Amino acid sequence: MALPVRDQLKYWGFAAVVFFVVLWLLGDVILPFVLGAAIAYFLDPVADRLERLGTSRAVAVGIITFFAILIFVVLALLIIPLLVKQTADLIEAVPEIAANLQTFLTERFPDLGDANSTIRVSLATIGETVQSKGGEVLNTVLASFSGVVNAIVLFVLVPIVAFYLLYDWDDMVARIDALLPRDHAPTIRKLAGEIDRTMAGFVRGQGTVCLILGTYYAIALMAVGLNFGLVVGFVAGALTFIPYVGALVGGVLAIGLALFQFWGDW
Repeated sequence: MALPVRDQLKYWGFAAVVFFVVLWLLGDVILPFVLGAAIAYFLDPVADRLERLGTSRAVAVGIITFFAILIFVVLALLIIPLLVKQTADLIEAVPEIAANLQTFLTERFPDLGDANSTIRVSLATIGETVQSKGGEVLNTVLASFSGVVNAIVLFVLVPIVAFYLLYDWDDMVARIDALLPRDHAPTIRKLAGEIDRTMAGFVRGQGTVCLILGTYYAIALMAVGLNFGLVVGFVAGALTFIPYVGALVGGVLAIGLALFQFWGDW
């Protein structure tokens, strides 16, 4: 006999509260497992498609793992060091950019030549603040990623968890399905399927768009000789999921940095 809806809501509500409390208390401990589960969830359709082509689950997961390692090695050896270097160079160049902008504005608007001008003081302050705070932020980020614990979590434990979860993903889903109450199983499956298709499709789609546009922006800007093209492409690509914001921010940064870099050559 099925429980009344009110009792079911009480039990599910209590279970949800317990789940989130445990998640909050054990956040640092279960973080690699959450990340690994998220990776396995988003890669499961790829593994299923490889299985439909005739490969076994183990071979499909092995192929995905090989390409994931290959991509990681390329990022670690080529992209990430260059991104960090360009970011550090950009932070160091901000005071000079602010000074050049101040000179340009002073030439066009002589009234700004006053040492106590609000705009002049503001530009100088912005340049000094970005240089000091930006360096601190960059050093903090680099220090946090260079820690032993973070390195183990990000580069060792998470991929291992993702590998095994991806390998057993279909079995885990089948076991969860077997625990569903028989009276409501069809409805739960239908709702879960709709949620899965909607959320996963949105996240995968937005992630793909961000990756493609970020790569395109970075390659295009570096191809034309912009010194900080990779940083601008990364920022613009990361913000692409917000309509118009990624293109707008990337365009403003690219144009501003291009003016700073090539102004004397025009």
